Amino acid sequence: MDVIFITDLRLDILIGVYDRERKVPQTVQFDLEVALPGRKAAQSDKLADTLDYAAIVARIEASLRENRFSLLERVAEHIAGLVLREFGAPWVKVSVTKLAPLRNVKRLGVTIERGTKP
Repeated sequence: MDVIFITDLRLDILIGVYDRERKVPQTVQFDLEVALPGRKAAQSDKLADTLDYAAIVARIEASLRENRFSLLERVAEHIAGLVLREFGAPWVKVSVTKLAPLRNVKRLGVTIERGTKP
């Protein structure tokens, strides 16, 4: 299985269930692993034969500007569905991490996997 990865994508978004979280954007880190639908790009060296990671990042950024979420689980599910549906990836692993969300907590988050590993 060939996988592209996007690590340490950081965006300031409104996310959370508490009043303060709904008013002040938080920096959230996103890490993705995305299975490629085939191995053709490894032979052809053509962008058209793979998934464009820049397009994936741009789509995630746009979607998170348009949508609001309460739970990390929901934003992870949203991103996973977007990558599977819009980019045709067979499998995706998405981690969403709040940075310094609580006193004495450096990071907390969730990781999900969706689709079928080839």
